[in-house]
Amino acid sequence: MPSLKAKIESLLFISNQPLSIKRLVSLTGVEKEKAEEAIKELISEYNQKERGVQIQKIGEQIQMVTTADNAKIVKDFIKEETTGELTRPALETLTIIAYRGPVSRAEIEQIRGVNCAIILRHLLIRGLVESAEDKKKMQMVYNITFDFLKFLGINEQSELPDYEKLNSNESLEKILN
Repeated sequence: MPSLKAKIESLLFISNQPLSIKRLVSLTGVEKEKAEEAIKELISEYNQKERGVQIQKIGEQIQMVTTADNAKIVKDFIKEETTGELTRPALETLTIIAYRGPVSRAEIEQIRGVNCAIILRHLLIRGLVESAEDKKKMQMVYNITFDFLKFLGINEQSELPDYEKLNSNESLEKILN
């Protein structure tokens, strides 16, 4: 069984935005004090001179980020990643979001049958999708951006080909699988 510190580290690593202590407590099922102690230890471990990433805490929000020393190499990598063509898995994920959004990562993964965390991060970086917290479900949901619509030359999501048909039933899963 992974330690609390390992669980929090994994959540911070995979999250594409800051996580609240409240959310970490909810996800790990521990008391706030225990989560705060684990976070404190992680911050101490990660915020060493020779690390490429660090953990930042602002108020009740925590996020794993790259260090300022690595800004240039990270910027160059992101530029390279955002200018290439989308892979088939990225296109499939984008299609699901376009036709079913707002949609959670779990719903996307259920349709695709594989983990989509890295693909979602890639689409977020490119500005094709955006994330927002669904407060009722206490999870992130993804939707297309105005840049995505502009790229396709359409004004509304409903202008996508066969939108009504693919938005409302299981046809999308059949097409992708």
